[in-house]
Amino acid sequence: MARTDTDVLVVGGGIIGLAVAWRTAQRGLAVTVVDPHPGGGAAQVAAGMLAPVTELQYGEEPLLHLGMASNARYADFAAELTALTGVDTGYRRTGTLAVALDADDREELRELHAFHQRLGLDSHWLTGRECRKLEPMLAPGVRGGLHVKDDHQVDGRRLARALVAACERTGVRLLAAEAAELLVDGGRATGVRLADGGAVHAAQLVLAAGSRSHLLPGLPDGVLPAIRPVKGQVLRLRIPEMYAPFLSRNVRAVVRGQHIYLVPRADGELVIGATSEEQGYDTQVTAGGVYELLRDAHELVPGITELPLAETNAGLRPGSPDNAPLLGPTALPGLAAATGHYRNGVLLTPATGDLLADYLATGTVPDLAAAFSPDRFSKALA
Repeated sequence: MARTDTDVLVVGGGIIGLAVAWRTAQRGLAVTVVDPHPGGGAAQVAAGMLAPVTELQYGEEPLLHLGMASNARYADFAAELTALTGVDTGYRRTGTLAVALDADDREELRELHAFHQRLGLDSHWLTGRECRKLEPMLAPGVRGGLHVKDDHQVDGRRLARALVAACERTGVRLLAAEAAELLVDGGRATGVRLADGGAVHAAQLVLAAGSRSHLLPGLPDGVLPAIRPVKGQVLRLRIPEMYAPFLSRNVRAVVRGQHIYLVPRADGELVIGATSEEQGYDTQVTAGGVYELLRDAHELVPGITELPLAETNAGLRPGSPDNAPLLGPTALPGLAAATGHYRNGVLLTPATGDLLADYLATGTVPDLAAAFSPDRFSKALA
């Protein structure tokens, strides 16, 4: 049975695992990533909004601070990736406009704006007319909205390609294989057995397998909470030149109680998302999901019915019990986690890469990660 030894083994090669691997290799450690399809995962479906302020929900202040710290790193992170690999990540400083379509939505947005103000966030209230001046394609009935100029976007697919290339250029070994079992010896994680019978042994492991992280055979009970898969269906439309620019920034709203967003890309793509369905590991695109997204998007921006529908996809968000990520060492020595990012995986990629790399290189958990310890749920029950 073939055996590989490395300083750090990352199980999971989505954008989170790749960012951890890249940043860790930059700190001089030998790193191996195990994943059947490095660069795949939820980022292939995600719209790529970088929206710590407009995504904020009540009671999520620690997550807000982490998201804003990650957002602040994004411009340099994206520029460094492009300089190293030549891959444009699609990072755009567009800002985000969250709008209300009826009086109830407007009142909810007003309350959110007041919450933003109490937290000192840069969020500005606009009338319906002011919203339509920024985005003329909006429906005439828009009642008002919030303009957040620092909530931006990146292309998840381009980001994944850039991270794969960055890992390759930094000496990370990308092993296209399936981790079949966690190896534990003397109460410590020591590596993984592969589905082909081989094995990879490491001084430190990082579990970054998204919504399947807790399902790795051999993982002792209680080390990770269940990471639930939350299905999101997403549409991709094309904006013909005759309709460009169509939208100039991210636009989002709540329609019939459901969140919807439209993310315009520089290359003429318009991403519409996303449903939120707790149906296990199902990733089928459904007629109902497509219909709901198009119906709600049409109420927000009626002109979308003129655009060609180019692609439909569904992916799985990894949700922890409190919808916040698991970052840092677990209760099992030798094993750290970087998972549970739920709807903020793309946003939190730069911060997660830095925080886990700092921990792996120094053995000290950075302050910014302290609130997201993987064992916080077991502590709460103690």
